[in-house]
Amino acid sequence: MEAIEALGHHTGVAVAVSDIEDFTGMNERHGREGADGVLRAYERTLRGSLPKDAIVCRLGGDEYAMGLPATTAENALILLEEIRSHLGRAEAADLPEPMRLSIGVAARPPHASEPDELVAAAEQAMYRAKRDGGDRVAMYIEEKMVLKSNYYTRAALDRLSKASAQTGRTEASLLREALDTLLDAYRPE
Repeated sequence: MEAIEALGHHTGVAVAVSDIEDFTGMNERHGREGADGVLRAYERTLRGSLPKDAIVCRLGGDEYAMGLPATTAENALILLEEIRSHLGRAEAADLPEPMRLSIGVAARPPHASEPDELVAAAEQAMYRAKRDGGDRVAMYIEEKMVLKSNYYTRAALDRLSKASAQTGRTEASLLREALDTLLDAYRPE
């Protein structure tokens, strides 16, 4: 993790944390040598696909952290989605089977200011990717919305919170869905 902390001097930096889905099963199906080959292929793909100044560190087991200087969260998400998609095709990376990855992304700004906070935010995003079905890249979002305006009544915010709890979705994702529905209804013909 010290390598990620070395990015502390960069004003704009994205951090990602990844986990290989069902790595234990891969180990059982292909043996230790096969699973080690999967890790080598993953590292080789990361190092060959990320910018030259990126930092890749193995956190342990099948979890990795990546630091991407001068990269926004959005650009990191696009880049890591390309890598995830590539590795999802076994023949593309010479893997014994397609690799499924859950990856979380956070950036400074806007998600956190300290390196350990960035890693924690990226981990939260990774766990959300797993909760949402795995094999995806997720960007860090605030799990709980805060009142930023007097336009929302306490009752409306309470209803939003209850809907979030009932659906297992974040308040922000529910609001984005509502906004998309509204914008679709008023789309010019």
